Amino acid sequence: MENTDKEDKYLRAKERLEEVKKFYSSIFSGFFVILMVAGLNYYINEWSYPWFLWAALAWLVVTLFKAIKTFGSNPFFGRGWEERKIKEFMKDDENQGRWK
Repeated sequence: MENTDKEDKYLRAKERLEEVKKFYSSIFSGFFVILMVAGLNYYINEWSYPWFLWAALAWLVVTLFKAIKTFGSNPFFGRGWEERKIKEFMKDDENQGRWK
């Protein structure tokens, strides 16, 4: 049983590592794409209107949400939130069962 727990922890850690690697690779590839779009913007109109900033802003927002998902620092549903809600629902269910 102890060996199974270690294997489960290892598999979860490996999955988490893959998520983090995927996040960082998306940052690097996104940064490269934004540089290419900025170069295109400069080539087309020499930044008389820097429209590439809209693409950069959109990429930044998407990256922020990916970071929240990857690293679990969601201010609305932080660590332990699910566990607290499950306990709350179980307690409510117990209380409803008493009065029936």
